[in-house]
Formats: sequence, C-alpha cells, structure tokens
Amino acid sequence: MAAMLSVPATAAVWAPRAAAAAPGRHPSTADPYTFRNVTIGGTGFVTGIVFSQAQKGLAYTRTDVGGMYRWNAATGTWQPLLDWVDWDHWGYMGVAGIAASPSDPARVWAAVGMYTNGVDPDNGAVLRSCDKGATWQAAVLPFTLGGNMNGRGMGERIAADPNNDRVLYLGAPTGHGLWRSTDGGETWGQVTAFPNTGDDPKTSGTTEDPGLVWVAFDKSTGRPGRTTKTIYVGVADRDDPVYRSTDGGTTWAPLPGAPTGYLPHRGVVDPDNHLLYIATSDDIGPFGGGKGDVWKFDATTGEWAQISPIPSSSGDDYFGYSGLTIDRHQPGTIMVGTQVSWWPDGIIFRSTDFGATWTRSWDWDGYPNRKLRYDFDITSTPWYTMGTRSEPPILVPKIGQALSAMEIDPFDSDHLLFNGGPGIAGTGNLTAWDTGGTIEITPVVAGLEEGAVQGLIKPPGGALVSAMGDVGGFRHDSLTAAPKTVFTSPIFSTTTSIDYAELNPRTVVRAGYLNDPGGTSHAAFSTDGGATWFQGAEPSGVTSGGTIAAAADGSRFVWAPGDSGRPVVHATGFGTSWTDATGVPANAIVASDRVNPLTFYAYSNGTFYVSTDGGAGFTASAAAGLPATNWGVRFKAVPGHEGDIWLAGGASWTSYGLWRSTDSGATFTQVSSVQQADNIGFGKAAPGRSYPALYAAATVHGRRGLFRSDDTGKSWVRVNDDRHQYGGLPEVLTGDPDTYGRVYFTGYGRGIIYGDPAGGHH
Repeated sequence: MAAMLSVPATAAVWAPRAAAAAPGRHPSTADPYTFRNVTIGGTGFVTGIVFSQAQKGLAYTRTDVGGMYRWNAATGTWQPLLDWVDWDHWGYMGVAGIAASPSDPARVWAAVGMYTNGVDPDNGAVLRSCDKGATWQAAVLPFTLGGNMNGRGMGERIAADPNNDRVLYLGAPTGHGLWRSTDGGETWGQVTAFPNTGDDPKTSGTTEDPGLVWVAFDKSTGRPGRTTKTIYVGVADRDDPVYRSTDGGTTWAPLPGAPTGYLPHRGVVDPDNHLLYIATSDDIGPFGGGKGDVWKFDATTGEWAQISPIPSSSGDDYFGYSGLTIDRHQPGTIMVGTQVSWWPDGIIFRSTDFGATWTRSWDWDGYPNRKLRYDFDITSTPWYTMGTRSEPPILVPKIGQALSAMEIDPFDSDHLLFNGGPGIAGTGNLTAWDTGGTIEITPVVAGLEEGAVQGLIKPPGGALVSAMGDVGGFRHDSLTAAPKTVFTSPIFSTTTSIDYAELNPRTVVRAGYLNDPGGTSHAAFSTDGGATWFQGAEPSGVTSGGTIAAAADGSRFVWAPGDSGRPVVHATGFGTSWTDATGVPANAIVASDRVNPLTFYAYSNGTFYVSTDGGAGFTASAAAGLPATNWGVRFKAVPGHEGDIWLAGGASWTSYGLWRSTDSGATFTQVSSVQQADNIGFGKAAPGRSYPALYAAATVHGRRGLFRSDDTGKSWVRVNDDRHQYGGLPEVLTGDPDTYGRVYFTGYGRGIIYGDPAGGHH
C-alpha cells in the first residue's frame, strides 16, 4: 500500500448545539428564535446530485456557495445540512463533492471548502456523518478545496468503496493529487503511488487547476467487506484524462487508449457490464464549453468507443458534455447533458442501447420552431419565466444551459433529477421518453434556498423587497410562497443596491446590471413598493450598479455607480437628468437620512461625507478612527431620528467595530459593548420603547452571532444559536418596522432567512 500521511480529524463533533453561558455574561441565546427561509426556490447553481444506493428516497445535493441539502421524500423538500457552519469556517458552505455510502444509508461525506485562490484563508475538510448529515465530524485537510471555483460542476471527486465504506478516495485540486482514507474518513493520506498530481495548467487549459475531478469504482471487482479492485480516477489533463488501478489502489497507470484532447467532466461505471462511461468538454466549466465527446470503455475487451450523440468533429457540436448518468435497473440506458448550450437552450440526450443511438430532449421542427419531448410546469416557481416570454426558438421556461449534474434514481427508472430550471428540476415519468410520450418536468427546489442576496428593504406597511444576484430581485408579497415575477422594466441579472423613501415608502429605487455589458439600464424606480418598475435616463459610460439612495421623501436620488472612477451623481425626480456631485470620491458608499430629504451621506476609505443640499455637494467630516477601507463597511441612518447613523464593519488590519453618530456624521462614538461588528439593521421598537430595536451581526462578550438590542446598544441578547449560523457574515440585515422581534438577513449563499422569537412576537 502507498505511504499514508495521517491527517487527524478535529476532536470535536461538529454537532450544532447551544453553548453554556459563561458566568456574568449574557446567555448565548437569551431570546430563543425560530428561523425559516423566505420562500424563493433555488436561484443559485447546483453543482452535484447524489442518490443513495442504500436507501430508496434518499438523495443529497451540493451547491457552490449555499451548502449541502438532503432530500426528504416524505415532505418533498430539501433539508439544509450545513446551517451550523460558523464565521471561522465560512468556506465550508462551498461543497466540492459528496459521497453517500453505497451500503449504509446513514453514512455520508462532504468535501468542503470554497476557494483555492487565496480568498478562503482556511484549508478544506472532509465532513463525515453517521446520521444522514444531522451532525458532523471534520477531518481538516492540508490543502484548500474549491466548491465555488471554475470546474465545480465536475465530479464527484470523493467516493466511498461500494464494498467497504471504510475506504474512501478524494481527488484534490491544484496539484495535491489523490488522497485516501481507510478509517471511514477520520484520517486521510496522500496516495504517493498515484502518478499525476493534476497541476499542469497547460493540460487543463486554465490557470485554475481542478486537478483530480472524479473517482469511480467497479463494484463487481470486489465483494462485501473487501476492497474493490478496479478504481478509475478522472484528471483534468488533456493528455492522460483517466487513470486506473486493478489492485485495490496499490498501483495506478493511465488507462490505455483513453481519448485525448478534452477534459473528463464526469465518469460513471456500469458494474454489470464492466463499462466506464465518460463525458468530456474542452473547458472545465461550469459556464464554458464549445466541444466535447462521450466515450465508453469496455474493461472486458480493453476497447474504447466514441458514442457521442453529436461528435466533436461535427459542425453541429457547439457544446461539451458534462452531466452523465446511467439507469442501474436498465443496463444500456445512459443520459448526458450539454456543457454548455447557451442558445436556444440546453439539451439532454438519452440512449437505451449503450450509446449506439440517441434521442434528445428537443428537436428542430422547421426553424425557428422546436419540438419538445417534455412539458415544464413552473407553477411552483412562477418567477422562473425571468420576466420574459417565449420567442421561438427561445422558449420560456428554459431547462438550463450548464447541465453538469444529472442522476437517475437507482431505485426508480422514472425518476430523474438534474441541475436545471431554477436550481434543480426533475421528472417522475422519465421512461415515457422511450415510447414517444411527454415527460413532465417540474422544479424540485422546495427548501433549496441558495440565492446570493445583495440587499433587503422592508418599507413600513409594505412588502419585503430583495436585491439578488443572478435573478435580479423580488417583491415578496408572501414569505411562504415563491414570488410571481422577478424585477422587470428593466430586467437586471444582478441588483447591487436597493433603497426606499422613508417618508414615502412606496417609492423604491434599485441599481444593478445585466450580465450583458451592453445593457443600457442600471437604475430603476418604483412608486408601488416594488411591484412595477420604470427607468429614467442615466449618465453615459455606466455599466455597473454600485450603490443608490432615495431621499426621505422620494423627491431626489443619489447614485454611486460601480464603475471604477465614475463620479457620484444626483438627480431630482426619477432620474430624468443626473449631475455629478462635488466633494465626494468616486465609488463611495451612499445612503440617505431618513428624516431630512436634503441630507445624504457617503463613506469612502475611512472618511465620512455629508450633503445638505440633496446630494449636489458633499463635505468631508472630521470624524476619525473609522475603518480605513470600504471593504465590509455598512452604515444606515435611523428612521424617525434625523442625523442618527450607525456604522458597522472594518477588518482585522484596520478599525473594526460598531459606531454611532447623532450629529449627521460630524462625530462618531464607538459602541463599547460590541467588540466587532459586520452589519446593522433596525426594526420595530420593543413595547414601551420609542427607539427602534437594533440588530447586529457582531461579536459581543467574545461570542460572534446575531444580536438584538432594545436599549440603543447598551445591552445585547444573542438571537441565533449554534445550529443557525449560516456561514457567519450576513451580507444583508434588517429588522421589520411593523413586527417587533422579526429580523431578516442572509446567510452565506443561503437565500433570505427570517427569524421570530420562538414564543411568538413580543
């Protein structure tokens, strides 16, 4: 056996539980809360779907920034499994791979870590659970993992031996090679006999090296309790894409005759017929790919066969292949998805004869018409029209473009899940495909909330309104039903900032951008609380949203576009004409006073600025000691209190805390009861009090968490607990002006969370 470098697991069980209160300090959860997601459904990128082969109805899914979920077949919902992840381990919300034990339904592993490029300062880990992910233990690795890096749709890079789940393999990125555990994931060591570390950008074709991207066992080459003999490993290497061991992992060699020139996105073994299928693309993805092929390797004869539905040599191949699955009840049935097909939509291919012939999810029917083999019912997520209508050949809703995760249920040939639609889509009558019938596809995103939230407002008396990445944003008329539509007129792919007029709260403004840099609108207005929108003029040369603020009465607006060096501008009316502001640096963060319509504020790298003429001119404040960077700084003015401002943020290399000004930013006083703070929000005052309740993402008495203060920051109670940490930093945080105790915030990639006191509203 190859030499093993032991990497001990952490001693503590990562079981989310409330910690005991220290003497003389506030209890860790002085006011217990119940937390739920605001229902949207999906919105983010699902990178992997893994069915248990040990128990019917059990499946897991991984996301790039929103953690991991388990399917609850009884309720038809996904259950989040990593909401316990804390500030110090936020990178664990990026899941790079999942392995479900093929023999024990209770055992599951997750390879976690967000980035390999230095953004995530911590190493990755392999989490292991013996209770389907209810609690976890962690083995910290000596390298980083990239759950949100390019190539994240490849996999699965971690796998358990189907004959002996004490043995697991992990393919590492960025030159760290192949790793193995022989004790169920408690310790890991590098397999020094594996000859390819997967660290050559020339062969992967990218400066980001996904390395070893999948591991697949041929179960038929072992027996229960014994190590499986034949193991395949896919490597992001155009010259040697597949390696094999036939002696249980002792020795390894490139698989003879393996196809070259492309990268192996997925590999699946048919143990009944001793076949390995691979799907390849010319790009690691997930959003690139112009050519690719599908191949079949017969271990009995040693022969490779190209079985591409459309071969790379064809001019009709404008995509690679990625999502790959087989029907374990019907040998010879294979499905594969495009990587990627932007226009007019993605394509799913299906073969029932080992890849000799294929049919596809749609065919041309006299351009521009297309004949579909499916009906896609989005009644449960009506917003997924994305505010558009079908204009053949582009039909709404789309099934999805980057189809990198696709799995047929090993217990049910009719059940398919794939990473399409608003996150995951699926069908329960898949085999109707083979008899000329129509398969019924629906979104499968109940409980799967993984959106990237950029901003939240809750105008008094109005609906919650969200600024979102990728999908623009929503007005949430209900917290428990998916919104009917995304923002339209104009449509943004990402909204970067949103605000409302405090004294005229039906007036709302947003800033953002389209993924298309040629998009012509980057600011929009609403006079009905975000239900409908219109756009005004805007300065030339703007391509990014930045931050935007509405005057207290909605009569004027101040906007700091996100383009580097682009001046802050102001306008009266709804953006019919914008004029450069003076006295304030480009790319400052802007906000409005919530009482005086002529007062606006700005912040830039440690200096606070004030305008008293509606944003035309700003003056630098003499206030000192604030964070010397814009990074992580968030400030808000208090409704009903002119000149009252709270500022949170900073970082370890500069000032870091919570400050308050009661004189429109002329001076700031640091709040001594808070050691560090990252966000601040306001909600309805506690009974008998006139000042809004404060909500802070902060460190208080040495505990990091989400806190509420009912007495202007003099004392704080922690309202979240160790089970509900959501990766630490809430990028967005606000209270509810109409309901005391309710708080809205975002977890790390976990959509919009709202919390209420567990005993009901006070």
